[in-house]
Amino acid sequence: MLLRIFTEPQQGAGYETLLRVAKATEEYGFDAFFRSDHYLKMGDVSGLPGPSDAWITLAGLARETRRIRLGTLVTAATFRLPGPLAISVAGVDEMSGGRVELGLGTGWYDGEHTAYGIPFPGLAERFDRLEEQLAIVTGLWETPENETFDFQGTHYQVTDSPALPKPAQRPRPPIIIGGVGAKRTPRLAARYADEYNVPFHSIADTGAAYERVRTACESGGRKPGDIVLSAAQVVCCGRDEAELSRRADAIGRSVEDLRANGLAGTPAEIVDKIGRFGELGAARIYLQTLDLEDLDHLELLASDVLPQV
Repeated sequence: MLLRIFTEPQQGAGYETLLRVAKATEEYGFDAFFRSDHYLKMGDVSGLPGPSDAWITLAGLARETRRIRLGTLVTAATFRLPGPLAISVAGVDEMSGGRVELGLGTGWYDGEHTAYGIPFPGLAERFDRLEEQLAIVTGLWETPENETFDFQGTHYQVTDSPALPKPAQRPRPPIIIGGVGAKRTPRLAARYADEYNVPFHSIADTGAAYERVRTACESGGRKPGDIVLSAAQVVCCGRDEAELSRRADAIGRSVEDLRANGLAGTPAEIVDKIGRFGELGAARIYLQTLDLEDLDHLELLASDVLPQV
């Protein structure tokens, strides 16, 4: 089981804070540093100093780290045109020496769209746009050098593209698709995803979502084992109840809620629950770390949880 650190910078974190967390992620032996791709805070937090662009942040971290994987969970298809997105991610992949992964989704938070002038179509259209973006981004990356790429869709058209630049990873960086939709999400994952992620759901719901993707793979002629399965869960760890309560208070959550709906408790409790996701087939767990000033939390997870999974 690989453990990845997953951050939510829109809740209030500048680049220097993210850099400290990314360096700690690498130093302590975690597999990857991921960040959300949001432009507006959520809930009762200040959000200061304000939002940052995910791929600009990851470009900086690509040059400041050496080993960890870097990516988004997930970039919204509403935020960027597919061609420029492919160029940006390929550039960051080169800057990192081939350590980038692209999580791509429909986008869901209407408030951030209206706050920054981004069109926010209905869900059906957002799924249509996501599907076309997946086809274009992967098509551009996978087109052989000295050949061109064309695509004619409802929302995007690409004509005689040189399909450059190429990412460092060949044929392309891994694609992550997440969510628990019952129909289109499994089909898109079966067609395009290298990894399928279920964020912030119960063990039972996660298992059901994995089964839908396995079924979609079989229907589409793909081996289910070709897709890495993963889950994202908020994490809150303490050596004892006092330390656990202090960390829960710091992120505005109750211990009871976190134990029921996340990875919370002593290191042994967290190891046990991670194991239950592993029994479903999960090979990676994204630890949503909400207090980015508490590097001691990462150190505890690294020393008392990571070696046991």
